Amino acid sequence: MKTECLSDYVKLNGKVYPCTVSMAMDLVGGKWKTVILYHLKDGKKRFSELNREMPGITEMTLSLQLKQLEKDGLVSRSVYGKKPPVRVVYDLTPFGRTFVPVLDAVTAWGNQTAREKGEFVDELA
Repeated sequence: MKTECLSDYVKLNGKVYPCTVSMAMDLVGGKWKTVILYHLKDGKKRFSELNREMPGITEMTLSLQLKQLEKDGLVSRSVYGKKPPVRVVYDLTPFGRTFVPVLDAVTAWGNQTAREKGEFVDELA
């Protein structure tokens, strides 16, 4: 056990993890979860808005990732209306908002890396 961990294992939502980093990565890891959270940090968005803001993600992947983020308590899903077309809006939960400082740090690191080692461009290659 590393000294920063308070125990040998961590349990959350019925799952046992070997450390808190493993737990955190299960909640927000992968190619799209953190990107989705980033796009929700400034407020509520509809599915179509999220899909437009993330070129490269399929509707199926976005749907699955949103369901997982909702299940893990990071994102809320609100449905307005009773008959189609209903309006569905996604937002960060209070628990999801606790991740915003991490998003800000990742964004700053990404910007610094792009400036120092890459470049900013106006279109996808």
